[in-house]
Amino acid sequence: MHKKIVAITFLIVALMCSVSCEKRSSQQVESQQVEPQQVVAEPTKEPEFVFANYPELGDLPALQERGILRLLAPRGPEEDALPRSGLPQGEWRELAEKFAYSRNLRPQWVYVDNFSGLVPALAEGRGDVIATNFSRTAKRRSQVAFTRPLQTVNELVITLRDLNSPLQEVAVRRGSAYAETLSEDTDQAYKVTLLDGAVANSALLDAVVAGKYQATVMDSNLADALLPDYPQLAASDQLESSRDIAWAVRLNAIELRRELNEFLTAELVLAGQNSNKMMRDWEGILADGTLRVLTRNHPASYFIWRGELMGFDYDLLKKFARDHKLRLSMVVPDADMDLADALQAGMGDMIASSLTITEMRRKQGLVFTRPYLEVTEQLIAPSKDISLQGDVPLEQMLSGKMVAVNPQTSYRESLSEMVVLQQEQGIAPLQISEQLGATTEYLIDAVAQGLFPYTIADSHLVAIESTYRDDFRVVAELPSVREIAWAVRADQSQLLGKLNNFLNKHDRDLFFNVTYNKYFKEKKRILRHQENRLRSSSDSLSPYDPIVHKYTDKTDRDWRMVVAQMYQESQFNPRARSFAGAQGLMQVLPRTARQLGVDNLYEPENGIRAGVSYLDWLDQRFPQMLSQEQKIYFTLAAYNAGHGHVRDAIALAQRMELDPNQWFGHVEQAMLLLSKPEYYRQSRFGYVRGREPVKYVREIRDRYIGYLGVERNGPPRGGEW
Repeated sequence: MHKKIVAITFLIVALMCSVSCEKRSSQQVESQQVEPQQVVAEPTKEPEFVFANYPELGDLPALQERGILRLLAPRGPEEDALPRSGLPQGEWRELAEKFAYSRNLRPQWVYVDNFSGLVPALAEGRGDVIATNFSRTAKRRSQVAFTRPLQTVNELVITLRDLNSPLQEVAVRRGSAYAETLSEDTDQAYKVTLLDGAVANSALLDAVVAGKYQATVMDSNLADALLPDYPQLAASDQLESSRDIAWAVRLNAIELRRELNEFLTAELVLAGQNSNKMMRDWEGILADGTLRVLTRNHPASYFIWRGELMGFDYDLLKKFARDHKLRLSMVVPDADMDLADALQAGMGDMIASSLTITEMRRKQGLVFTRPYLEVTEQLIAPSKDISLQGDVPLEQMLSGKMVAVNPQTSYRESLSEMVVLQQEQGIAPLQISEQLGATTEYLIDAVAQGLFPYTIADSHLVAIESTYRDDFRVVAELPSVREIAWAVRADQSQLLGKLNNFLNKHDRDLFFNVTYNKYFKEKKRILRHQENRLRSSSDSLSPYDPIVHKYTDKTDRDWRMVVAQMYQESQFNPRARSFAGAQGLMQVLPRTARQLGVDNLYEPENGIRAGVSYLDWLDQRFPQMLSQEQKIYFTLAAYNAGHGHVRDAIALAQRMELDPNQWFGHVEQAMLLLSKPEYYRQSRFGYVRGREPVKYVREIRDRYIGYLGVERNGPPRGGEW
């Protein structure tokens, strides 16, 4: 179904000669010359959308046919008010809409009167996703399918701060999780009042202050945001109840739930990576121990081949990082975010992405290293197109022609210079079709398919593409040779010096030449890389993807994280066996597998089933209040080193005044120390090779982010170009 939608969308694009993609709309626009001196893309006005609800009980393919994702939430006075800082509703509203847009769906909010109406509305097909502060409860689990948790909260009893009398009455909204919790409390000595209608949280707190109700119940995330405005009120944990907050879909919406879990896991991991925004030079990088490199996923700089992270820039910087005892972290921003903007925002320490040195980029604040490659920009046409031939100058050849490029690339600047030259010579200017976020590979492919007449690509990228396909040809080269370099901010003179020293040291030496030939000269190796390189989100990550889906679809796990871990464990070899006796794709010990009811671990399905089951078992061993992102990393560490050693590392982190709830930079540091006698002798489970779980977690996370980077650099789902 998805492939059919892509094909249909591409056909529409071809018919309409669409030339621009907006981030949150399927509307396409065409670049037009609107003034004598410039060519710009001018959007057309989108017709007003009027929503009329309908019954729909299908899974994701049915929603894609309609093009709408209906998001359910309770109606309340807060809906018409400005969002209060700290409340999750606004943040989760944006998250739900972002998910819809990422799947090429229009988000449409559908409101019900109160929480008790959410499940019936979902079951009756009046909405597709319950996207609000919705607790996972036993009763609800039998009615809906929950996503992975967004957050874990405590249910708090809210009373007057100076309440001296025994608690006699608690007022909560009918259909809320609090009502279910109170009904399960058989020891209660108070009355439960169930409230109907759209009752706001603030109205409930006002009623407690006024003495209308003696108490109410509220999730801790809501209480944290609201109670500072109510100094008369106090919260207590006397219910001793914690709940996972999640979204929900219909029980039959297996694909929709899977896509939501993929999206939410990716958001958790990427948010953790991107939250560490730092503007720092060399000393700060050394102190942190990690070099963060902003890049794009393409065959010249950074890509995944059979689970391995590879690329010319990646290999060069991996040696640079190793020489300085640094970890290398590749950061791939959203496709529509300019790398220069990401660098200036502190999302990374440098840019390495086959970046051409241009004056425009210097004006953006980029400072370039010495160049390490020279390329030309080449005009690409379909192989069957013979319309552009002869010895006429390029500006005449392109007169009135349309050329598709990503406006964030140097190609846009080169074409703009060409337009000026054409206008000076009285030649009809070329038309620039701006494809925001499109990779060079995608545009070459689109030209080969006839979706666009022409595009521009750097010669080293063209050389790679030409090794395995013959459906496009180079028509001409743009004038002048271009230089490729890395880039830093203006305030990073020390890092700039270190990078230049590295490039000077290895200028065309054996290491540089071997690395260069590996990616640009050795045709057999290039063919192998291209044959098995992960190119888009629709590609298989491993030969065992269907089996992984089978077992992760029943859990909260993102199947891509399991595949990343599987490669780390066995490189996708089902006959793998470790020196300790672990077996199969997920390297589970036979005695552990027997406890999970699995044998014959060399059988791929058994190995995967045992691995996923063991992950779930470990996940439950950690405190429920541990953040969802951190639980991923702690569980991975426990899978590698054992739950007991991770608990030892947590305890040691506490003694060292590190954060026991943060893996990177905190508990992982304590784990490293557990290989030293002065530390492991004081621990319960003793010695552990701490470097192994630290490396294990980081490499799985980096590989998973690499998988996401492919998705974030290709065309939007559904082919929105």
